[in-house]
Amino acid sequence: MIRVLLVDDQALIRSGIRALLDAEDDVDVVAEGTTGREGVDLARELRPDVVLMDVQMPDLDGIGATRAICADDDLAAVRVVMLTNYGLDEYVFDALRAGACGFVVKDTEPADLLQAVRVAAAGDALLSPTITRRLISEFVARPPDTLAAPAGDVLTPREREVVALVAHGLSNDEIAERMVLSPLTAKTHVSRAMTKLGARDRAQLVVYAYESGIVSVRTPGSR
Repeated sequence: MIRVLLVDDQALIRSGIRALLDAEDDVDVVAEGTTGREGVDLARELRPDVVLMDVQMPDLDGIGATRAICADDDLAAVRVVMLTNYGLDEYVFDALRAGACGFVVKDTEPADLLQAVRVAAAGDALLSPTITRRLISEFVARPPDTLAAPAGDVLTPREREVVALVAHGLSNDEIAERMVLSPLTAKTHVSRAMTKLGARDRAQLVVYAYESGIVSVRTPGSR
């Protein structure tokens, strides 16, 4: 059973999402919060598998609440998915840096929201190749804000290659095929890179890869 905490200050949004989730046999909404502060307190009390967190809320916004949850070692297994109105807005980057595993637009299709909850609960990041490319394009003009030490100091050449492929949106199976490895070996390389860089998930590996220069972005007109 996937235990979900829903945090949003809009009652209509909460009721709609809760009705959708409660209709699923494998999902249980354990509580609702209306502020970021309440969301943090409920996460610490209930230890849900997934927190669906609104970005803009009173008392403490979703970014601050996500940062508090992800910085708490006792909540390391809790996955935060941001709920946003506009997709890739300025808040999304702050959310990923704060430790969110991904984001979902509030007007997404019901099936996509359910899939997001299940993907997050399984420990994966909600960054499809399409979303990753859009994310990358936005990072071009943004100042660096790295997660750990320079990649050259901590990653092996093979791990750097794996992180670069993650940053291009490849799954573990696709990385394994590209590098002629077993899926288990590819997964191990990804996990080791995450551990060395202090990244919670693949989303933060993408952030790190572009901010540290492991990969670079082709600007319009470049070859």
